[in-house]
Amino acid sequence: MTNLRVGHGYDVHRLVPGRKLVLGGVEIPWETGLLGHSDADVLVHAVIDALTGAARLGDIGKLFPDTDPAYKGISSLKLLEETGHLLEEKGFAVVNIDASLLAQAPKVAPYKARMAENIAVALRIESEQVNVKATTEEGLGFTGDGSGMAAHAVVLVERLRV
Repeated sequence: MTNLRVGHGYDVHRLVPGRKLVLGGVEIPWETGLLGHSDADVLVHAVIDALTGAARLGDIGKLFPDTDPAYKGISSLKLLEETGHLLEEKGFAVVNIDASLLAQAPKVAPYKARMAENIAVALRIESEQVNVKATTEEGLGFTGDGSGMAAHAVVLVERLRV
């Protein structure tokens, strides 16, 4: 049995007025924010789902249900920290994370390094193990028309102990 496992995560949230826009744990000035039970950080949610998939821990909804008032408004970085602790308990270490944000606007290039650093700190890994990218969808679909944002993440984890 191999000690390496790959996980893929995907998340999507609607953009609405009256909410802060938080991506990768960075609050970005914008006229709308992502709707969700927590801070709705679509990028971090995709990373959590990728990690839980690689370690066979279920998914973000199983671990942190949106029906639980304890998670109302919570920082997704806190959920990521908890996911990191669960991975460690199961004997897994993160090898690398590659995450992509799909959004027409705002431009997030100035924030990508901080996003990667926030994810790394939450998981107690080096920032060089985290890559964050962003792309528009050329005006197509719900991300292209500005009604929502989506994110994909792929992770590689290594099982250090059984």
